[in-house]
Amino acid sequence: MTEFTEITRQEEVRTILVGVNLGEREEDFERSMKELKALAEAAGKKTVGIVTQNADHVNQAVYVGTGKVKEIKELIGFQEADEVIFDDALSPTQMRNLGKDLDCPVLDRTNLILDIFALRAKTKEAKLQVETAQLQYALPRLVGMREQLGRQGGASGSLSNKGAGETKLELDRRRIEHRISELRKELSEIEGNRETMRKRRDDSRLPQVALVGYTNAGKSTIMNRMLERYGTKKEKTVMEQDMLFATLDTTVRSMEFADRKSFLLTDTVGFIHKLPTDLIKAFRSTLDEVKYADLLLHVVDYSDEHHKKQMEVTQKTLREIGAGNIPQIIVYNKADLAGKEGLPVLLEDKIFMAAAPGIGIEELSEMIREKLYAGNLDLEFLFPYNFGGEASKLMERASVLETEYLPEGIRMKANCTKWDAKLFEQFRIF
Repeated sequence: MTEFTEITRQEEVRTILVGVNLGEREEDFERSMKELKALAEAAGKKTVGIVTQNADHVNQAVYVGTGKVKEIKELIGFQEADEVIFDDALSPTQMRNLGKDLDCPVLDRTNLILDIFALRAKTKEAKLQVETAQLQYALPRLVGMREQLGRQGGASGSLSNKGAGETKLELDRRRIEHRISELRKELSEIEGNRETMRKRRDDSRLPQVALVGYTNAGKSTIMNRMLERYGTKKEKTVMEQDMLFATLDTTVRSMEFADRKSFLLTDTVGFIHKLPTDLIKAFRSTLDEVKYADLLLHVVDYSDEHHKKQMEVTQKTLREIGAGNIPQIIVYNKADLAGKEGLPVLLEDKIFMAAAPGIGIEELSEMIREKLYAGNLDLEFLFPYNFGGEASKLMERASVLETEYLPEGIRMKANCTKWDAKLFEQFRIF
């Protein structure tokens, strides 16, 4: 099936999308192709045609059937397309053969997502992580060209007899491996700094909440609305935009409720169907922020007809990064766009809300508060007067219910978290 789209020539890269249904349910296949088109748009590309095929297996040489290759080539000429993007990962051989047969650049889904991450990366860490993933993706494809280039070097296998093509391939491979090594060293230093910051946050004993979910579900919007109401400092809001992978950088913000109970809220990179393994590996240190959370807000775009599948992808990714057992609140965001009325709607560990107009933010915050502080204890402490600093620290961190100044020191009764109970244990009155 071929979809022709008449589009006036523009600045964007004109792209043809190709997908092969290998026995998936039709609705799942259509969802994947629709998402591929959204990814192309997020990369600044203009889709001018879509080619799909039903098959029992892929063609090892060109992925699609040879007849489809001719059909795609005709469509390239008809639409004056600049490139072709396949919805699945292509082998180095398939990519090389297709590029030769179609006489234009050929990308796969992994390639496209890597390009988007490269466009979105702003911080030094994100840029290094993306470059690492890109090089790890390129390396086996470079090696896959060995047979073709090796023919230029004659039959002998000795290094001295290698031809120019094979020698260049070796040099390119070594340069890539050397650059990957350099990037890993730089990322290791940054990861060390991140670990130091994480330990400082752990020492503060503030509960940590992480926003997770499919890309473009509204995590950054929730972060910003929470900042407006509960931000403890005039910290910058994060970028929110109706676009896949609008932001990659992990941000942590401090929140405080009216009763002075505080927590840290983390916004993380979104997940997606067929998220490249190299990206997950490269962003491992960033995603590790999720593992240290006490509570996850699993944000779901309820207006998306495929939101149940997106939830499955998110849960699978959480398990892969070791965060599958952390308590969750399911946040069905954009429920207004799905026509749900009477918002917000609260169920056990679930909320239907609309973050953009601020509907449900207070109710979600109360759910967070109850989850984080459900195990609080009313405890009594006695601080000798020479430990006045510790007494002040408790007043800052806990809800002080009673204060009495005695000859031996300051007696306080306070509603404490389990972390504070341990932190001030030496001053407890048993």
